Amino acid sequence: MTHPTDLTLADAREALKSKKISAVELTRAHVDAIEKARGLNAYVAETPEQALAMAAASDAKLAKGEAGPLEGIPLGIKDLYATRGVHTQACSHILDNFKPDYESTVTSQLWRDGAVMLGKLNMDEFAMGSSNETSYYGPVASPWLPPNWTEDKARAALKGDKRGLLVPGGSSGGSASAVAARLCLGATASDTGGSIRQPAAFTGTVGIKPTYGRCSRWGMVAFASSLDQAGPIARTVRDCAIMLRSMAGHDPKDTTSVDAPVPDYEKAIGASIRGKKIGIPKEYRIDGMPAEIDRLWQQGIAWLKAAGAEIVEISLPHTKTALPAYYIVAPAEASSNLARYDGVRYGLRVPGRDISDMYEQTRAKGFGKEVRRRIMIGTYVLSAGYYDAYYVRAQKIRTLIKRDFENVYAQGVDAILTPATPSAAFGIGEKGSADPVEMYLNDVFTVTVNMAGLPGIAVPAGYTADGLPLGLQLIGRPFEEESLFSIAEVIEQAAGRVTLPKPWWN
Repeated sequence: MTHPTDLTLADAREALKSKKISAVELTRAHVDAIEKARGLNAYVAETPEQALAMAAASDAKLAKGEAGPLEGIPLGIKDLYATRGVHTQACSHILDNFKPDYESTVTSQLWRDGAVMLGKLNMDEFAMGSSNETSYYGPVASPWLPPNWTEDKARAALKGDKRGLLVPGGSSGGSASAVAARLCLGATASDTGGSIRQPAAFTGTVGIKPTYGRCSRWGMVAFASSLDQAGPIARTVRDCAIMLRSMAGHDPKDTTSVDAPVPDYEKAIGASIRGKKIGIPKEYRIDGMPAEIDRLWQQGIAWLKAAGAEIVEISLPHTKTALPAYYIVAPAEASSNLARYDGVRYGLRVPGRDISDMYEQTRAKGFGKEVRRRIMIGTYVLSAGYYDAYYVRAQKIRTLIKRDFENVYAQGVDAILTPATPSAAFGIGEKGSADPVEMYLNDVFTVTVNMAGLPGIAVPAGYTADGLPLGLQLIGRPFEEESLFSIAEVIEQAAGRVTLPKPWWN
């Protein structure tokens, strides 16, 4: 039989049901893999005892024929999700030792359906980053080897500052790295401006950002409340469909949660896309885009056309304004959301001369450089004299971006195909140290989806000349994730399943 960690989530589900493997055996294999892969720094908190106890409970349910949709499936949980009694810090120093006495809605639904928690996954601090280098717990390394690196050289780098190893993308870098390195069968992630889709594209995995409101945000540490959305990263389109069904659903505790039925997304896998109209936005042909990204895009178009889809060129004229508008709206909301961290009730407290000095000292020591930068930008654009000039204008641009998509979908377009990222994964320490804007440009193809509240999926579609994975992005109509799954699966089948790296890090 295939080694348990090499199974897809769907394959593991069937192996559990047919009793070819037990949930405890499956979980133990992943616990062992996590121990051997600590150098990747994908997990910031491991919960092996809890995982094995949950797996034993799943085996009892499987024996009685009472299995849930995810019974016995070992998952990793991004450190953004509150998990009762378990490390929950959004990978920030300011939330030191915080262990909530409540559970996020998304994770509670996963446990309801029988999933097993392996631990908490590394991430950019408060989800602010595109490379997983801003975490208080240090950078995550991708399991993909850098071009021309030997395994010995990479293993040596794991023991140091990891400089030169590949980033897994961010902010859900721990989730993407863990899935690609076979340290879990799937992982929760979150997407504010591309933080599910970009790391999925960088690591040869699949990630879907659902429609805003499809998954509850209750119990997720907030970055930008009007942009944040929960979603899964997994190895295949089918695996993402299985996970999303459990994660999605209405939650009365979240006023932005939409009260709408959750389809069985897995039924969309294998559905014909003949007659579907796929839009190709001319504005996404940006200056300086690498030739291999453009070739991948053209190949994706050819695959969909061969499957019977109609390809049409479309225009999204306000695309060029999306990135600057996003980097006004998101920091503004972050500055408001992060005002609650003051050192009084929980987390880090740095003593001061008086309470004001304590606030200042705590926040200065507790927040990392990138978080402080975004808080300052957000505070500036919300301040008197600048609110109308920046924040109000950015919100007006956001409305225009949303209207662009509405106009395209009104013309009968079912989905939009674009590149997922402007490049393949880059090296740790390579970007953003001197000019943070260089790092922000990684979100150029993804932020429009969040600004408009739409669903988007990244699916592996090819490789660079150096053998690094590249992904394509599909953007769908609101609450039509089923259509995205069926189209993405066509690309997945045409491109062939990504062969994940062998575990050089052990």
